[in-house]
Parts: sequence; structure tokens; C-alpha cells
Amino acid sequence: MVIQFSGFTLDRNRRQLLRDGAEVHLTPKAFDLLLLLATQAPRVVSKRELHDQLWPGTFVTDATLTGVIKELRRALGDGSDSTPIIRTAHRVGYAFCATIERTTGLPASASHWLVLRGRRVPLRDGEYVIGRDAAADICLDDVSVSRRHARLVVEGMTVTLEDLDSKNGTRVGGNLVHGQVILSADARLTFGSVTAVCRSSDSGMSTETLARETGSQS
Repeated sequence: MVIQFSGFTLDRNRRQLLRDGAEVHLTPKAFDLLLLLATQAPRVVSKRELHDQLWPGTFVTDATLTGVIKELRRALGDGSDSTPIIRTAHRVGYAFCATIERTTGLPASASHWLVLRGRRVPLRDGEYVIGRDAAADICLDDVSVSRRHARLVVEGMTVTLEDLDSKNGTRVGGNLVHGQVILSADARLTFGSVTAVCRSSDSGMSTETLARETGSQS
């Protein structure tokens, strides 16, 4: 996903923030914070949720979060009280307020896609982190899925899957994934207890109906 706002371009796959084509440096935590707030806009994200997402399993004080917010505001030139990019909801959390435009940047016809929970997710060349984290490229809101569960890498007609030390494991055709695995056509994947099918086609993504795609998993 690519998000554009106020002259900035936020590219999740490349982990880049650009302003008028020039890269804006952000620390990893500041980038993750910006991505999380932008993808959750316009709702207020609570401090507790931000702590859980940015520092899972680690105790940090509100001062640490405030420091990352300050860094992000400096990088964005966000100093306006009347039209802020990041708004403070006092004693609650923060919200992303700039007008945004989202685009997947996908070609008209994708060569790979996931059949997942009754929908098809097109895959272009690049990396896709799969997990419960709201900032994951493919977010699976399921308790059996780790925050950063697995990674898909698409290069041409090759799709590679890697488990990211998930708690409940990643499987291909029922076999646990260790290291990197090259997926075959119509590979059946399991992330925790969430199942999916990876489809591939030389002619691009099928125009079959979702109902037919979904039914083929059973």
C-alpha cells in the first residue's frame, strides 16, 4: 500500500517516506508509528494500543512514546495547531488527521494472489509481512496469528514463504515451514489456524467469482 498526504508519499513495502520525491529519514519506530496512525486514520489510536504494537512484550514509559511522536512531527514539519497532521487526544492517544489517498500500486492483472477468507489479495513483486499487527501488509485479526507471523516474497513467477518465528507456526500443505519455501501453484497455506490458498497464473489473476474461489478451498 502507498499512502499520499500533504506532499508526502508513504510506501509500506519499501519502508520509505518521500517528500516531493526526496527521502525523509525516520527511525524504524517512527516509521512504524506513522504507518500505524495513517492506516488507522481517522480514529484515535490509544496509547495502550500504540505501546502494544510498537513495543510488544516490553515495558516503556509514555515519555518514550512522546519522544517518537516528537521525532515524527519534526520530520513531517507538523507544527500547526489548527491543521495538524498528527492530533493529540489528551490522556487518550493520537490520531492521523491529514487528508490521505491510498493506492495499492498494483498492475491491472496480477500473476499471483491469495484466496483468503472469501476474498482475493493480489500480489505484485515485493515483500509482504503477514500477521496480526495492524501495520502488517496482510493483516489477519486472529488470536492464533502472531503480530509478525510470516513473510511472502514475490519475484516474477516465484513466490517464497518464510515463517517469522511465529508462536503457532506456518504450514504449507500441512507441513511446518522451516527456512524459506518456494510455493507451488495452488499451495494451501496455514498461518496459525487461518487458512489460505496461493494462486498463480501466467495470464494474470483469474476473473472467477469469489464464491467459486472460496468454495475451491473446501
